[in-house]
Amino acid sequence: MTELKLDKDTRTRLASQIQRFLDEELDVEIGNMDADRLIDFLSTSLGARFYNLGLNDAQALFARKADDINDEIYALEQPVGDRG
Repeated sequence: MTELKLDKDTRTRLASQIQRFLDEELDVEIGNMDADRLIDFLSTSLGARFYNLGLNDAQALFARKADDINDEIYALEQPVGDRG
């Protein structure tokens, strides 16, 4: 599996969101480095789980679409009459 990495701009935005959330909701102030470390922790501990949920959703969607295609193909079949 490919390592889950966030680009610099995304990490910066997430760090700001984390800082704002902790300050507004929990009355806890943290700096940029602590927010970045929290992103690393959350990515490592939760990232793969959410990634796998996304893959499961994609597999389920693909299976539904494959069933739809099979139904459409079946509907195209022509009746075969036996004339002996």
